[in-house]
Amino acid sequence: MDESQNIEYKGIWKDEYLKWICGFANANGGRIFLGVDDDPPHEVIGLADADKLMEDLPNKVRDVLGIMVDVDLHHEGDKKYIEMTVEPYPYPVNYKGQYHYRSGSTKQELKGAALSKFLLDKDGVRWCDVPVPAVNPEDLNAESSNPSRRKVSRRNV
Repeated sequence: MDESQNIEYKGIWKDEYLKWICGFANANGGRIFLGVDDDPPHEVIGLADADKLMEDLPNKVRDVLGIMVDVDLHHEGDKKYIEMTVEPYPYPVNYKGQYHYRSGSTKQELKGAALSKFLLDKDGVRWCDVPVPAVNPEDLNAESSNPSRRKVSRRNV
């Protein structure tokens, strides 16, 4: 199986892979296989520290990202590898203040307008519901804020 929207292979564990977990949690969820060659045909190469990672990874993910993941140990012959299953989360998950998102077989850091849209979507808010800074209700008049009146006034011109 190739890498995809929901599958990632890593030969070893690095703490920076917490960003990938964050990306899966913010998108559609997914699975990360540790101890599996990143290059096709994605053969099991094994993890020397698999038993230690089985204890460390759930706590590290919880402490850094604030979420829980399933961590399962598998064997292929005498080689051990780990499968981490990340569920999609209904609220935004961040890694040290950064928001990551899984898109295709890549991890993207969300910034600017993409980050704003992502955060609004996760909160179920639309752009038109967001307050505009330094604008008070007194600043608005009925004529400028009523779309029907604007259409009528344009037709009469």
